[in-house]
Amino acid sequence: MTDPSPTAAAVASPPAGEGVWVVLPTYDEAENIKPMAAAILATLPGATLLVVDDASPDGTGRLADALAAGDPRIRVRHRALKQGLGRAYLDGFTLALAGGATTIVQMDADFSHDPGALPDLIGPVGAGTADLVIGSRYTKGGGVVDWGLGRRVVSRGGSIFARVVLGLGQNDLTGGFKAWRAATLAALPFDGVHAGGYVFQIEMTFRADRSGARIREIPITFRDRRVGQSKMSRRIVVEALVVVVQLRAEELLGRLRRRRGS
Repeated sequence: MTDPSPTAAAVASPPAGEGVWVVLPTYDEAENIKPMAAAILATLPGATLLVVDDASPDGTGRLADALAAGDPRIRVRHRALKQGLGRAYLDGFTLALAGGATTIVQMDADFSHDPGALPDLIGPVGAGTADLVIGSRYTKGGGVVDWGLGRRVVSRGGSIFARVVLGLGQNDLTGGFKAWRAATLAALPFDGVHAGGYVFQIEMTFRADRSGARIREIPITFRDRRVGQSKMSRRIVVEALVVVVQLRAEELLGRLRRRRGS
C-alpha cells in the first residue's frame, strides 16, 4: 500500500468568502432582494448575508425571512422604524462583529453595486494589505452609467467638497460599496457617529483615516438602480454638507482643547 500523494491528500480549499459578512440594508427592495441575495452568495458562497430591513412597506422583510428559512447563510435583522441608512449599517456592523466576521462588506441592494466585483473588493483586506477598500467610481478605471448631469454633479461635488474640508486623499467619499477589516471597524467608536444617509459614507471613511487605517480604492462601474426609485433627496444632500463642516470643526476644537491642556 502506497502513501497518498500530497495532491490527493490535500484538503479542499474553503469556499470563497469564508469569514465575510455582507451587510445589506433594505427599504422597499422587494423586487431586488431575491436576485441580489442569489448573486452575492453565488459570488461568495462561503459568506454570510445579513439583510437589515427597516420595516419595508412592500414586504421586503418577509421575503428576506423566506430566503433565510431556506438558506442558513442568510440572516435578517428587522428594525421597527426607518431610521436612516447609517443607523442600519451600524446595527448590521454590530451584529456582524458579534458573529465573528473577519471582513465586513457594505453595499446597496439595488444592483448599483455589482456583486461580481466582491472578490476584488475583499481581496486586499484578506491579503492583509488594506483595512478599508472603497469601490471607487472616481479613480482610474471607475465610472458611472445611466446617471443624469445633476446626480453626477451632486455625487462628484460632494466627494470633492469632503476631500477639501476634511483633508482626505480618497477620490470617492460618497460611495457605499466598501469592504472593512473587522478589527478596524471594531476599533472605531460607533457612539457619536452622525449616521445620516449620504453623509454616513463620508464620515466612516474620515474616522477610519484618522484612526490610521490603510485605505485603498479599487475602480468600479456604478449603475443606476435597475428597479425602484432613488432615495436621494435634497435634505440628505444638505445634511451631508452640514455634517462635513461639523466634523472638521469638532476636530479643530479637539486639537485646540488638547493644546490648552498640554
